[in-house]
Amino acid sequence: MKGRVKGLLAGTPPGKEAEHAEMPSPGLPDPTAQRQALQVLTLAQRTAEDHVASAHRQADKIVADARGTAEQIVHDAEAHADDLQQEADKTLTDARGSAAQIGREAQAHADETRRSADEVLADARDQAKEIVKEAQANADELKHQAQQRYQDVVGSLAAKREALQEQIEALEVFDREYRTRLTSFMQNQLRALWVDEPKVTGELDESAPAVPAQRSQ
Repeated sequence: MKGRVKGLLAGTPPGKEAEHAEMPSPGLPDPTAQRQALQVLTLAQRTAEDHVASAHRQADKIVADARGTAEQIVHDAEAHADDLQQEADKTLTDARGSAAQIGREAQAHADETRRSADEVLADARDQAKEIVKEAQANADELKHQAQQRYQDVVGSLAAKREALQEQIEALEVFDREYRTRLTSFMQNQLRALWVDEPKVTGELDESAPAVPAQRSQ
């Protein structure tokens, strides 16, 4: 079609008659050129209409395809949304069931832990009472032993004090006797100074009283 339009615009008809065609007179309209121009105009208009119609058809097809694609996408999206909603509902139901089960198990575990704690506390209290009882008994026994030892020590000290008192009394008796004998000896010595032949040698040793032996403890 483009070649025909180009040929009409060039003004060269097909065939050998074109080589011997007469040139139109200047200033007069050429019927052949008018026909060719009309044909070119008609052909151009037809070509434009064909292009417009083709463009409309392509546009309609594109719109139809786009509408179909959009509808399919919407349908698929709605179906996918329904599937997701169902899956979400199922997941929520399962989660609620799991949460309820976990809650029951946690409550049971808490109850068991509380019972175990009560038992451990009761055992600890019993053991504490037993330990306190044993400690009190040991304390009483230690107190009794301490009192017994105190009494033994006090009794031993009393016996020692009595023995020491007896020794002191014996020493006091010895001191008095010794002083008496010493006084008598000194008097005899003084008397001997007035006689010619005093005989007082060894009298002090013979007349001195014996020191009493200490009592063994």
